[in-house]
Amino acid sequence: MQQDQLDQRLNAYTAWREKLIQTIQNFQGWLEDNELASGEQEFRIFETIEALRKDRLTVAFVAEFSRGKTELINALFFAHYGQRLLPSEAGRTTMCPTELFHDPDYAEAYIRLLPIETRLRDESIADLKQDPIQWTQIQLNVDDPEQVSEALHEVIRTRQIGLAKARELGLYDESSDPYFRAHGKPPEQVEIPHWRHAMISFPHELLKKGLVVLDTPGLNAMGNEPELTLNMLPSAQAVMFLLGADTGVTHSDMEMWEHHVRSVRDQSGRNLVVVLNKIDTLWDELKDSSSINASIKAQRLASAEQLQVDPDRVFPISAQKGLLGKIRNDTQLLNKSRLPELEKFLAETVLPAKQEIVRGNLVAQIGGLVDDNLQRLEEQRNTMTRQLTELRSLRGKNADVIMHLMAKSREEQAAYLRNVESFQNSRRLLQNQARSMLESLSMDTLDRLINKTRDSMTNSWTTAGMKRGMETFFDGARDAMEQVSSHAEQTRMLIRATYKKFHEEHGLPQITPKQYSVSRFSTELERLYHEAETFRRSPVTAMTEQSHVIKKFFISLVSHTRSLFFKANQDANIWLKEVMNPLVRQIKEHKATMEKRLETLRRISESRDTLETRIRELDAGLRATKKQIDVLQQMRHAIHTPLPGTTRVTDTEVEKAEVMV
Repeated sequence: MQQDQLDQRLNAYTAWREKLIQTIQNFQGWLEDNELASGEQEFRIFETIEALRKDRLTVAFVAEFSRGKTELINALFFAHYGQRLLPSEAGRTTMCPTELFHDPDYAEAYIRLLPIETRLRDESIADLKQDPIQWTQIQLNVDDPEQVSEALHEVIRTRQIGLAKARELGLYDESSDPYFRAHGKPPEQVEIPHWRHAMISFPHELLKKGLVVLDTPGLNAMGNEPELTLNMLPSAQAVMFLLGADTGVTHSDMEMWEHHVRSVRDQSGRNLVVVLNKIDTLWDELKDSSSINASIKAQRLASAEQLQVDPDRVFPISAQKGLLGKIRNDTQLLNKSRLPELEKFLAETVLPAKQEIVRGNLVAQIGGLVDDNLQRLEEQRNTMTRQLTELRSLRGKNADVIMHLMAKSREEQAAYLRNVESFQNSRRLLQNQARSMLESLSMDTLDRLINKTRDSMTNSWTTAGMKRGMETFFDGARDAMEQVSSHAEQTRMLIRATYKKFHEEHGLPQITPKQYSVSRFSTELERLYHEAETFRRSPVTAMTEQSHVIKKFFISLVSHTRSLFFKANQDANIWLKEVMNPLVRQIKEHKATMEKRLETLRRISESRDTLETRIRELDAGLRATKKQIDVLQQMRHAIHTPLPGTTRVTDTEVEKAEVMV
C-alpha cells in the first residue's frame, strides 16, 4: 500500500537528517581543532543541530464539524490498531485543537489537556506549552487500545456553563447561535469545550520519525483561537481542507476557507489540498460505476471551481471505507475509497518539499560558514603557491635581486597599512549606521508602541476608537519595518564599498558579503496586518465585550508581531557581528603573509639555507591545506546536495520558512 511508500520516504528522510547532523558535528569539530569558531558561530551551529533533531513534518486537518477529519486521521495513520484510535462519531467530535506527535524526551505515551479557563490568562498557547503545571496529564497504555480510546475521548468532552461565563471566555456569539435566531434571546446555559488544547504523545512509527498531525475543530473554534490561523497553520507543511461530498461547499466551509485556510498559505497554495470526503454517499447500487464516477467527478470540479483551486488539488475519498478496507485487509474496498491517492500525495509531494526547505535553511545557516572557511583555505593554497613560485625563482639569484624584492615588499606593506587605517574609519561609519538600523528594530521602541496602543484601546469609549487603536499599532509597526529596510540598504552599500576597495587596491580575493534582508519579515508583517484588518472589521468583534477583544488582539496579533520584531532584531545583530568577519580575516592574514614574506627574504639574504628550508615548509603546508580543502568540500557536498526526487524551492519560500521557525 502507499502508506508503505510514505513509511519508506520517512525512513530515507530520517537517515538523511541524521547524516546532516553528523556532518555539522564534524564541521564543528573541524572548527574547534583549527581554533576558528567564534561564539556566535558556535551558537548558530548548536541551534541548527537542535532544530534538525526536533524537526517535524506537520500535516494539519481543517474542516467544519462532521466532515470526517478524525476518521481520515484514523484511516491514514492508525488503521493497524484494528479500530478507531481517535474518537470519531456522528456530530461534533474534536472540540479543541489536538496535536499528535511523539515526545522522545518522555518514556510513556500521554495526553496533555489545557483547561478552557486559561483563555482568561494573558499567555498564548505557545507560552503555556512551556508551563507544564497548567496542563492536565493522562498516561496512555499503548498495549491497551480500549484504555487509549477511552482516554482520548477527553478531547470531545464538553460542559454547560452560564451565559455570563461563556461571554467572559469569549465562547458565545449571538450571530452564530441557532437558539438565539430561533427564540430571539440567548440561552441561560451554553455548551462549551472542557479543554482548550490537547497534545497527544504516542509511539507510532510515523510519529517517531517526525510526523505531527494537527486536528482542528470547526469554524467557531478556529475564530476563538487565532493562534491556529496565525501560527500553527502557516507553519504546517501541508494543510488538508475537508469537504463533504454529500454537502459540497457550504457557506461555513467557504467562510473557513477564505478566512482561516487560504489566507494563511502562500499565494501558490503550496501543499494546500482539498479532500472531498464521504464519496461513499454517492455510491448507488442502482447506478453503474461510470455514472457514480461521473457524479464524483462533477462534485470534484464544482468544489474546485467554488474554491478557485486546480481540480488536481481536490482528492475525492471515503475515509470511513478506507479505514474499513485497511482493517479488513480488503484491497478492493481500499482502492474504491481512493485513500491510496491521498497517501501517495503525502509520500511524493509533501515530504520531498519539506526536505528541500530544510536543506535550504541548512545551506543558509551552515553552508555559508563552510563556504567562508573553504574560501579561506583556497586563498591560503593560492598564496602558498605564489610564494613557492617566487622562492623557487630565487634559486641562484644574487643578493641585489633579493634586496630589491625586500624594498618593494616594504613599500607594499606601508601602503597596505595606510589602507587598514582607512578600513578602521569605515568600520566606525558602519557602527553608526548599524546603531540607526537596530534602533528601528528596538524592542523598547516597539514595547512603547504596544503600551500606547493598549492604553488607547482600554480608555476608548467606542468600538470605533478601539479599532483605530488596532490600526495605529500596525501602521507604526509597518513604518518601523520600512525604516529598517532603508537603513539595511544603506548599510549594505557601505559594506560592499569597503569590500570592493580592498579587492581592487590590494588584489585580495573577491568576497561577496552576506546580505541581510527584511523582506521575509515584511511579508509576514503584511500577513498579520491583513489578519488584523479582518479581525478589526469583523461583526463579531463589534459584538464582543471590549476587554475580551483587547486581550484577544494582544495575545494573538500583537504578541506575534513582537516575536517577529524580536527575530528580525536577532538576525540583524548576528549579521552585523559577522558580516565584516571575512574581510577582517583577509586583512589580518594578508598582513601576516606580508610580514612573513619580508622575514623570509631577510633570512634568505643572510643564509641561502633558509631558502630551501622555507620551500620545504611551504610544500608541506600546501599539502596539508589541500587535504583540509578536500575535507570541507565533502562536508559542503553533503549540505548542498538534495535527496533524489526533491523539488527546488524558491528563496522566498525558504525565507518564509525561516520566519516561522
